[in-house]
Amino acid sequence: MNPKFSMNPNPLVQYLQKHPREFTREDLVRYCRETGIRNLNFHYCGWGGRLKTLNFVILNEEHLRTILEAGERVDGSSLFPFVQAGRSDLYVVPRYHTAFVNPFTEVPTLDILCAYFDRDGQPFDSSPQHILHKAITTFRNRTGLNMETMGELEYYVVAPAESLYQVADQKGYHESSPFNKFTHYRVEAMNMLARCGAEIKYGHSEVGNFTADGKVYEQNEIEFLPTDIEDAADQLVIAKWVMRQLAYKYGVEVTFAPKITVGKAGSGMHVHCRLTRDGESAMLNNGTLTDEARRAIAGWMMAGTSLPAFGNPHPLSFMRLVPHQEAPTSLCWSLSNRSALVRVPLGWQSPMDMAYAANPQETPTGRDFSHKQTFEWRASDAFADTYLLMAALCCAARYGLEHEEALEVARRTYVELGVNIHDHSNQQIQEALEQLPANCVEAAAELEKDRAIYTAEGVFSDNIVDYTIRFLKAFDDETLRQRMDSDVEALKCLVSESINNG
Repeated sequence: MNPKFSMNPNPLVQYLQKHPREFTREDLVRYCRETGIRNLNFHYCGWGGRLKTLNFVILNEEHLRTILEAGERVDGSSLFPFVQAGRSDLYVVPRYHTAFVNPFTEVPTLDILCAYFDRDGQPFDSSPQHILHKAITTFRNRTGLNMETMGELEYYVVAPAESLYQVADQKGYHESSPFNKFTHYRVEAMNMLARCGAEIKYGHSEVGNFTADGKVYEQNEIEFLPTDIEDAADQLVIAKWVMRQLAYKYGVEVTFAPKITVGKAGSGMHVHCRLTRDGESAMLNNGTLTDEARRAIAGWMMAGTSLPAFGNPHPLSFMRLVPHQEAPTSLCWSLSNRSALVRVPLGWQSPMDMAYAANPQETPTGRDFSHKQTFEWRASDAFADTYLLMAALCCAARYGLEHEEALEVARRTYVELGVNIHDHSNQQIQEALEQLPANCVEAAAELEKDRAIYTAEGVFSDNIVDYTIRFLKAFDDETLRQRMDSDVEALKCLVSESINNG
């Protein structure tokens, strides 16, 4: 057994003894034959980013090979609102490296994510998954770099309230069981996700917790490890699907809604980025950020007002992005500063051997962990289509890497460590910075202004940008935040209508 795979939680990796990127059709056929897999599920996302499913019963090996090679037809007009019924047929074709054993079914079942193709056998240009593929391919070709990402998925568990071991309101950060009531749910979800191929960093309880109407609302978070940007998007999509199924099994509700009531912590889906070249980190040079990292951050600054069109595509998103509260609203970046829109977290830049300092019985190793350095986009939430968000972040980073004024933009938008942008004492600094849009209508206008960042090299088509603008404008939410702040019942109705979005 290859020691590289000996502790991998994914049964397919364990059995086949190879990395998922190396999975072949015959590997999957052999796994199904030798382990008793009887069913096959295709998964793919429609508009809005939620996972769809097509079920198969495997009749024999040839039947399985045909399904895996030919894919199947689906009705594109029922999956994407911009596909006309007269030309609605699309193919869904499995991407072998995404295969995983379904953790929920009693009958042994293999699940696999699919790509869309049109009637001519070409990738469906408007598929969010293909837009992301175009974004990262162009990024690599134009910059010589690769962009890895990781998501932070925040969510609330909603369940009947208990009286034992209560936590003070909005004080749930990193609480342990029994104060954190759904540790067992979170850990089971993490293990299921790992078996599905997700690379998980850790999970923990988050700040948000409160009791209302006889229910407890408990906020938790699962974070992933940096990986290829396409894989990072896939695992976030699978994560929401797994977590909802598990919540249904537990008889509780899970929501990724960015805001569920006024005055309580909202849920974001922050995205960390790491630039690499030839498999090595391109983030640091002698302990400081490289010019390439600063240019990419500047790209996020220059596209900052339009990125919410993809990362915050719902009125509830902007109920979370409120000035002077925890979520960022000012276009700036900083080191280890959670009030900034883009944060450069601690990155193990010091040569200090902390493990030796904590464990003096050990021998110092002198290992360099600076490859862990990332920078983090903090505005987005899980109502975003994950593929479109990742594609937009990729386009914006490339824009910065190629823009001649990027380093000056990075200098101008940097805020010193320790400066809390949310604090009223720093209002002068905040007023000097550009602000995020305050609603979907404003986000649509910013996307129109910046459309060339996304349509460059044909990554986003004009049709997709136009549809996104119309979609956002249709919310007509320019005064919604002000109305909702004074009308809790209206906010409850909006949350109830939207709680299962994303």
